[in-house]
Amino acid sequence: MPRVTASERWYIVTYDIASPKRWRRVFKLMKGHGRWLQLSVFQCRLTPRRRTEMAERLERWIKHDEDHVLIIDLGPADGEGPGVESLGKVFTPIRREAVVI
Repeated sequence: MPRVTASERWYIVTYDIASPKRWRRVFKLMKGHGRWLQLSVFQCRLTPRRRTEMAERLERWIKHDEDHVLIIDLGPADGEGPGVESLGKVFTPIRREAVVI
């Protein structure tokens, strides 16, 4: 597990993007910032700087009159990730693995 710094916080980022092209772009951006939980939902552990960088890129890429992004602060990331309760289908977290090219 990566080292956690005192300034890292947990976030849930969820989005509703009207254009498939913009949706794919936002999805790729989010894959670089967190763990994919569900179609348009990511769990992220970010420093203030990484959170700001992510939000700035999202601001540039979305259409403000068509798209919607929520960044929900869950608090300090001083231990294990936030618990996920799943209702309905079984929830299986996506395994994040490094790919060497």
